Amino acid sequence: MPGEDEERFREFVSEQWGPLTRTAYLLTGDRGTAEDLVQSALEKTHRRWGRVLRKDAPVVYVRRVMVNTAVSWRRRRRTVEVPLLEADAVTAPDAYHRAENRHQLLEALRRLPPRMRAVLVLRYFEDLSEADIAKVLNCSTGTVKSQASRGLARLRADLKPPSTLIGTSLQEDPA
Repeated sequence: MPGEDEERFREFVSEQWGPLTRTAYLLTGDRGTAEDLVQSALEKTHRRWGRVLRKDAPVVYVRRVMVNTAVSWRRRRRTVEVPLLEADAVTAPDAYHRAENRHQLLEALRRLPPRMRAVLVLRYFEDLSEADIAKVLNCSTGTVKSQASRGLARLRADLKPPSTLIGTSLQEDPA
């Protein structure tokens, strides 16, 4: 890779690490796995960086790689969660403190199928348009709309009471 491309890749990584990690966290539900996911996606992107730059859409490409990798990992790894004792739980400052009941929301998100979760994360947390999500997921906008609608319905059914958990940020678009 030419030196200029290498420098552009480094700049891209330093600019996008935070937003990509946030998206990965919402896709995986675990900070460590999220960092692994971002690193894996950036590694795959680095191999094709010249082609990605020519298409002038590196963020879209990395998001697509992240979603595909997360779906692939979920198929391969069926992890069993081991609950910690309350004495082992360490509370740390959380960057996502604005959501009052984020734990319940994240648990409900984790129960969704990977592609449905990806649609909701990209739409409501990353604020991508339906057309942009369709590009990232390589599907039609109709698929994005139906997955978003079904995902929201499942979240609403999962979360109790819906009015205090979902709020205005996860309401269906009027489109």
